[in-house]
Amino acid sequence: MGQRGAGGAALGLPAIARFVLCLPPREGFGPGRAGAIGMIARRLADADTLVVGGPQAGDLFDGVAYAAASPARFGLSHNARYATGVARLLRRAPPSLIEQYNRPLVALRLAARLAPTPVVLCLQNDPQAMRGYADPAARRRLLEGLAGAIVASDWLAARLLEGIAAPPRPVHVLPNCLDLLDIPPIAPPGARDKTLLFAGRLVADKGADTFVAACARALPRLPGWGAVMIGADRFGPDSPETPFLRALRPQAAAAGVTLAGYRPHADVLAAMARAAVVAVPSRWQEPFGLTALEALACGAALVCSRRGGLPEIAGDAALYADPDDPDALAEAMVALATDEAARAARAAAGLARAARFGVPDARARLAEIRADILHRWSAAG
Repeated sequence: MGQRGAGGAALGLPAIARFVLCLPPREGFGPGRAGAIGMIARRLADADTLVVGGPQAGDLFDGVAYAAASPARFGLSHNARYATGVARLLRRAPPSLIEQYNRPLVALRLAARLAPTPVVLCLQNDPQAMRGYADPAARRRLLEGLAGAIVASDWLAARLLEGIAAPPRPVHVLPNCLDLLDIPPIAPPGARDKTLLFAGRLVADKGADTFVAACARALPRLPGWGAVMIGADRFGPDSPETPFLRALRPQAAAAGVTLAGYRPHADVLAAMARAAVVAVPSRWQEPFGLTALEALACGAALVCSRRGGLPEIAGDAALYADPDDPDALAEAMVALATDEAARAARAAAGLARAARFGVPDARARLAEIRADILHRWSAAG
């Protein structure tokens, strides 16, 4: 079941793992392949942790114990088959606690198959948008079948508990974290590129079209400035050319916006560490807002929407704009671009906020959450 890490060492199934972080079945867990959940799991994993996921095509992250669970051949769905494979893997050496990311069905099946081992659902997305969980009664039953839930923001906690008067299990908030050692050298405010930067998926939900429309209004007022969009429809170099992208390309060209396409995560951080202004004009309710946090940690002045958990991340370090109002976004970007002192103040405030989301603090908070869940689970018998 073991695979090789990036450093070449075989990482097999430990004899005993106190904690298991269980990824969604198709989540990548290696350089250039990991999505947000894979990156978060890598940061939270310590010597007491085993990361479990699907088979990986390529090297794994170095220094993290990983075991691949092969889905069962038969079952009603891929998630159900995956749950069977994970249960078969972990039955050999049950951990103290299993933390299943973003897959309620997998979490419930693991809880049933591996009882009395406690299983927690770790949510990075809106549970009400997940199939079968829009109804409060369904979310109550979900919690009743588990040892609790860990969510990435207060906004997510509210969505999970909406309509549930007395939660049957604890729901803890654990904000996502950054390894601040991964942040590249940061250019000081006065030496940063005169660039308005968008980094993320080029889809309507992320406000990519609003950014282009706002740049069409802002750039004529900003001599010497440029605008760049890093990203594609999906994460990865093989992202398809969608109708949305085909329509966006001529609009971007007319506005003077450069579409840089998909870039590895390290390149995105490097661009954020140089750009004067980063915009995150998300239309959808961001469950957390990792891109905004990365922009703050990279010393950029941030403009973002107030959707979902974004205000929890950015606080008073960002300027806010309606993602459906290109004029408002343009005004916010122009205000920062034309006022170096304001940019510097926002950047300093952003760096201070980002420092709260480091890995050591997140691991300490997770240890407290685990202790509380295990205590409650033991007390409940």
